[in-house]
Amino acid sequence: MHFDLNFPVTASGSTSQQKKNKNKQPQQSSQTAFTPAQIKGIEARLDLLEHLGYTVIAFNQSVNKKIDPKTHVNILDGLLQQLRARPGTVFLKRLTIVLDNDSEKGFGLTNANASLVEPYDVIALLPTTPATFSLACLTHSLPSPLTAHIVALPLTLPRLPFQLKHTLIRTALKNGAVFEINYAGAIGGDSDASLSTFGVSDTGASGKRNWWAAAREVVRVTKGKGIIVSGGVASEADYRGPKDIVNLLTLLDLAQNLAHDASVAAPKSLILRAQARKTYRAVLSEPR
Repeated sequence: MHFDLNFPVTASGSTSQQKKNKNKQPQQSSQTAFTPAQIKGIEARLDLLEHLGYTVIAFNQSVNKKIDPKTHVNILDGLLQQLRARPGTVFLKRLTIVLDNDSEKGFGLTNANASLVEPYDVIALLPTTPATFSLACLTHSLPSPLTAHIVALPLTLPRLPFQLKHTLIRTALKNGAVFEINYAGAIGGDSDASLSTFGVSDTGASGKRNWWAAAREVVRVTKGKGIIVSGGVASEADYRGPKDIVNLLTLLDLAQNLAHDASVAAPKSLILRAQARKTYRAVLSEPR
């Protein structure tokens, strides 16, 4: 069983539609958010992932700054209805919130917005400031119905916008959160286009150099524990097989067994914890 927990998707016109309906409840139907050409492209990417051996795929919807109940539209429910059935492959829904200075006052993970977050299987935070990184590690990694399971890192920027302090890292790992490394930046390929729009991603040779330097720092601080590797790939040509990913991680001075855990064991454990998000303090069954 192999995992790709970052399969980025962006619906055509979704951003402009949200801007037009800034002060209105979203009326757009998520079933019509994707054009036939987009569905064909997504199906082709899924075919390649299945051929490479991936069996658990998480579709990733990215939002900027915060979850706004006036404009937020869940585009993944309609997408899953438009895709053909694939026996043996598990589809998950992931929400990634890109945090900036405006998010320091709050980014929508509140009980009032619980109904908007509930349909998603996995919640991820992508901090871009020291304050939001601290909040992601200390507060929103605690077990609750609004737990953020993944702390994504903008590895392709010229430098990380915050320090990877040991105290924050240890607290997040103790609470069960994981730090995500997307291998799209390592090969200089086309990554999630929405993240480039939000200014947290760089492409080309410079982004590739930045990725290798930042990823090595993440491995050094975490000592290889609590790391998952995902794709974050937007082009078929940039996908890699599971064994290629393990070999890639070993180039970051990560031991072979820890590289295997980052691509297999850690994502599986993460999904099991994510399933318990809706239970009281993430308890799956009655303790014995």
